[in-house]
Amino acid sequence: MKINVSIIGLGLIGGSLGLALKRNRNVHVTGFDNSYGTMQEAYRRGIIDTIAASIHKVSEEADVIIFATPVNTTVRLLQEVPAWKLKDHVIISDTGSTKGPIMNAATTLQEHGITFIGGHPMTGSHKSGVSAAREYLFENAYYILTPSEQVKKEQIQKLQELLVPTKGKVVVMNAEEHDRMTAIVSHFPHLIASSLVGRLSEQQESQPFVRELAAGGFRDLTRIASADPVMWRDITIQNKDELLKQLDGWTDEMARIRKMLLENDPEQIQNFFSEAKNYRDELPISKGALFTTYDLHVDIPDHPGIISEITKILADEQISITNIRIVETRTDVFGILVISFQTIADRNKAQLALSEETDYSSHIV
Repeated sequence: MKINVSIIGLGLIGGSLGLALKRNRNVHVTGFDNSYGTMQEAYRRGIIDTIAASIHKVSEEADVIIFATPVNTTVRLLQEVPAWKLKDHVIISDTGSTKGPIMNAATTLQEHGITFIGGHPMTGSHKSGVSAAREYLFENAYYILTPSEQVKKEQIQKLQELLVPTKGKVVVMNAEEHDRMTAIVSHFPHLIASSLVGRLSEQQESQPFVRELAAGGFRDLTRIASADPVMWRDITIQNKDELLKQLDGWTDEMARIRKMLLENDPEQIQNFFSEAKNYRDELPISKGALFTTYDLHVDIPDHPGIISEITKILADEQISITNIRIVETRTDVFGILVISFQTIADRNKAQLALSEETDYSSHIV
């Protein structure tokens, strides 16, 4: 039996979702995007089966409609949905990273007897747009569903079954819990990373060389500060209340650390770092709330052509890399060459390939 899925918004997430869902041959994907060129590329790449003539046409035959649009756009469109021509048992979902505003907007749908189940695939890429869409983007990543209390279990199960081809880890929770946890592990760390970069920028004038020293561990620590400012402006506004709670807790923690420094007790300071190290080392190695690349730190001899030798080994093994860079400041970094991969499997395969060459040793941090 054919399942008609309509995806509104064919960027990185919407495009990747189309590719992943089409692993199920019974799924027919119709797509709509404000850019006709984007829709054409999605059709040409096999991301969608049908181009919708309009946003209203995308809904008529759909068993499932998924909004893969920015949260503010999704909120606006949800207000229009009751006027659309829909199937009786259609399920509507989204991919937004903050659920509170979306679930509030979806109450209008519930009043009209339309099923809405919030969704958030917790993954991403260093690239954006439909050209960056990959069917494996969701593999081993958490895919959160946030149904309201009125949604029937069988409707949640239908959406879960539809998402099986994504190979994501589907978890059901309420919207408040989702926004609280993403504030802790994703949204607030972005604020901290950006503030650390701000501190560096402020002190560069008096210490110009500090920028060069920041090329090592500091650059890795603050990588997420390079994310899209417009997207993070919206997320910060949408999840303001949870972020303020995290900021209050952070302020208290900084006060405790200041007190620890004033007391200058070696045992207390060591315990502080030991507890952090132990907890961090026990964190699961999988895709979490923050977009992560999978890095391999490689010790290499210093001679001309060494980087091309490394990339040739990886190319011969058909291993794709997302980034490669030389680390000059190595106080807290293992290996002079850092190679980033899209998946754990690619990183592990690369480590095995490089381990067969006696000149190279590699470390997973």
